[in-house]
Amino acid sequence: MPNPVTGTIARAPVDQAEFRSLMTTHPAGVTVVTTAAPDGEPWGMTCSSMCSVALRPPTLLVCLRAESPTLAALLQVSAFAVNLLHDRAEGAATLFASGAPDRFEKVEWVREPESGLPHLVEDAHTVADCRVSETLSVGDHVVVFGEVLQVKVRADRPSSPLLYGMRRYGSLRTSPPGPSGTGPSGTVPTGTGTGPGVTGPAAGGAAV
Repeated sequence: MPNPVTGTIARAPVDQAEFRSLMTTHPAGVTVVTTAAPDGEPWGMTCSSMCSVALRPPTLLVCLRAESPTLAALLQVSAFAVNLLHDRAEGAATLFASGAPDRFEKVEWVREPESGLPHLVEDAHTVADCRVSETLSVGDHVVVFGEVLQVKVRADRPSSPLLYGMRRYGSLRTSPPGPSGTGPSGTVPTGTGTGPGVTGPAAGGAAV
């Protein structure tokens, strides 16, 4: 019977493969969500599911895997930083999606003096420090809403953001980002392959 509200026949959702295929056609900026556990240990994971929510108060959201240790640490301290990666930071995106236990030893980062949150000073063009305002569990992910308390823009870093879509990295540049880029002038790609397992409701991956 058709649904009396929508006028459509109720049916099962698409399978995971079809949903993933859909979402790969929607490129998104790549971030690394970082936090520090109560004992000071830094945690971080690659995340492409981030968007703005409201201006009053200034709020954004990130979607993190429910079983992620980074999420667990984040919820303990109710704070996190969103590191917006520039288009030469593909290595950091891959590293923080890998779950490597020594990932913070392989990047340049500092602990922000006031918040104590890890900032990726070499790989992020902008960092937003956030306070957790609300969470919502959806399937195998948790949507974390964060009130933005501070924004730091690094003028000495490339400002063109790193993108991920069609199972590859990309850039908004109209010319190659440099020796590390593989895309020809006038094109978007900066890397190829299946990507890092960027974390998000449709991206999957093993990022922690």
